Amino acid sequence: MMERVHRLLVAPSDNTQVQFLRYLVVGGFAFGVDFGTLWLLTAGAGVHYLLSAAMAFLLGLAVNYTLSVIWVFPRHRIQDRRREFLVFAAIGVLGLGLNELGLWLLTGRLGLDYRVAKLLTTGVVFAWNFIARKILLFSGN
Repeated sequence: MMERVHRLLVAPSDNTQVQFLRYLVVGGFAFGVDFGTLWLLTAGAGVHYLLSAAMAFLLGLAVNYTLSVIWVFPRHRIQDRRREFLVFAAIGVLGLGLNELGLWLLTGRLGLDYRVAKLLTTGVVFAWNFIARKILLFSGN
């Protein structure tokens, strides 16, 4: 039992299911940073929700990258960490575009609360980010 827990939580793993579960945890934490920042900037500081969403997403991106390279993905296609982060960020920027489009459609056009819209767009962005990053950056050579 302890060995199984160790393999799931501690040992480096190339298993896509283990990586997905870890990425789910990392994504959840990064989402908490993202969503909390969105709420603080929008409700607390009065920043427009689309600008708040962009700033919050970028902060979440930094958290996601750091935890992904430390805990989720043991293999790296790109050895230069600066270049790797740029590709990671580019994938995230495409995700940000999906996020912003979803917020605009759901809040700006359909009138949903920005927090509900954020929750709804998160699943699509999460799937995009995991699949693209796994394939482009972190799969075996």
